[in-house]
Amino acid sequence: MKVQKKSALQALVIATTIGLLVAQTGVAQAAKKTITCYKGTSTKKVTTAKCPTGWSTKKPTAVKPAPGTPSAKTVAINGNYTGTVSLLWGDTYVQVTSVKATGTGTVADLGEFVGSGAAAPASQCDTFDGAATLGTGADTIKVAFDSSAKGCAEDDSAPTKITFSGNAVIKSGTGKYAGASGTFKVSGSFSIKTITAGSKESTPFTMSAAGNITLK
Repeated sequence: MKVQKKSALQALVIATTIGLLVAQTGVAQAAKKTITCYKGTSTKKVTTAKCPTGWSTKKPTAVKPAPGTPSAKTVAINGNYTGTVSLLWGDTYVQVTSVKATGTGTVADLGEFVGSGAAAPASQCDTFDGAATLGTGADTIKVAFDSSAKGCAEDDSAPTKITFSGNAVIKSGTGKYAGASGTFKVSGSFSIKTITAGSKESTPFTMSAAGNITLK
């Protein structure tokens, strides 16, 4: 009888020992389990049961830009250009032989404006053709006014003030602006002293431009 009791006790001890070993092995395996913790844009892996204070196992969702917010591939322009416009008058037309202006405000690296144009005004308000290059060096864009462009004289004879407005559409670009697209809302003014055929004059010129350049 004593032998049977001793055998039963030994079996119990062995079973208990095996159970403890299994439990310890499970704990060890649980301790070695790796979890990923997130905090803002940072991540780290830990072997603890929980993430440290301030960290979470929930991966943050990417923040979408608000509607209308320029992306990394968009360059916003909202500036003013001041300079000089040179004119040549003909019998039925006026030629803008050159426009040179410098921009202030939000003009990125397109602070230099060089352009030209022409019109054959039949009334105090009429359309005109115009083109310009913005920027210098390797990064430039070329724009041209679309059919909405219009120039208006305050008076029916000189001297008078000329105001103009329209859309300047990007036609081409160089450097980082190669393949760029976009449209600027443009408005400006200058004054003239004469409209006599064959006369030339240079006069102060101001212009505002606002829009977005979408890079390729």
